[in-house]
Amino acid sequence: MLTDLLSQPVTILTCALVLAVAAVNGWTDAPNAIATAVCTGALSFRRAAGLAALCNLLGLVWVTTVNAQVTEALFSIAGFGASLPAARSALCAGLCAVVVWSTAAWRLGIPTSESHGLAAAVTGAALALPEGTVHPGPWGRILAGLALSVGLGWVLGRLSGKVLSALPLSPALCRRGQAGGAAAMAFLHGAQDGQKCLGILLLGLTLGGAVPTSGAFSIPLPLILLCAGAMAAGTALGGERIIRRVGRELVCLAPRQGLAADLGGGACLLACTLLGLPVSTTHAKTAAILGAGSRPNRRVAGEIVLTWLFTFPGCGLLGFFLARLFLFAP
Repeated sequence: MLTDLLSQPVTILTCALVLAVAAVNGWTDAPNAIATAVCTGALSFRRAAGLAALCNLLGLVWVTTVNAQVTEALFSIAGFGASLPAARSALCAGLCAVVVWSTAAWRLGIPTSESHGLAAAVTGAALALPEGTVHPGPWGRILAGLALSVGLGWVLGRLSGKVLSALPLSPALCRRGQAGGAAAMAFLHGAQDGQKCLGILLLGLTLGGAVPTSGAFSIPLPLILLCAGAMAAGTALGGERIIRRVGRELVCLAPRQGLAADLGGGACLLACTLLGLPVSTTHAKTAAILGAGSRPNRRVAGEIVLTWLFTFPGCGLLGFFLARLFLFAP
């Protein structure tokens, strides 16, 4: 497979763009997993980023051996038609759209879902093709996961807060618990978001002929390690803007509330991952923080929710128009 990959420049470009998306995801999305631990003083930013990078990698490697339904959903999210050159160009356009959108959101310090942006941009790019189609099955699972992750994340965050408030826990003990909570959240972020990037990587390699299209759905181990490594490297770069936004500006968090948010968000992600539902770490953790925290900043919460609402149409349209540009540029 590696020889086939290196012999096709377009496939190399596609692979590089997917890995760039994985790195940007680790850079801008993974900080949500460690935001509460950093903002309550449980971990320094440097230690938390290193821990998240390692756990992201381990999470993706683990989940693809247990339940790869999320990877399969992104792999089959849209049809690109019979023209492979046009399909590869459109896919590259969709990946560029995700990088542009995510970088803009990071610049503003707003936590957005790169994984949902990836699904929307790839679908929009596919629809720019004459034979492009949307596959409703994977999209149904994405939308179901979106609704479940936000609602369940808030409920579990609130419930965890109430349970912990009844226990005689010192702030120091809660901070120690948050170190484990941050590791678990980062592990599950790798399990969820890493699978989505891996699904698009497999799609790109299939369109380039480096992975056979026939036979049972399978994921080569080198691709898992490549995608996990890119995400871990992106996480190691950090994301202090988003951590400040989520952990300090959105709500007021004490160590007990931070631990409750970690427990609620982690439980939500674990349930959705085992069910094979593609969900966003950003949505699950932010909802859990709102459930566990007190006195939310309505302005910041409103900006975050608006970004969530615009991610699907924004990335979809950006992917569509970039694909048109790529296809018809001289």
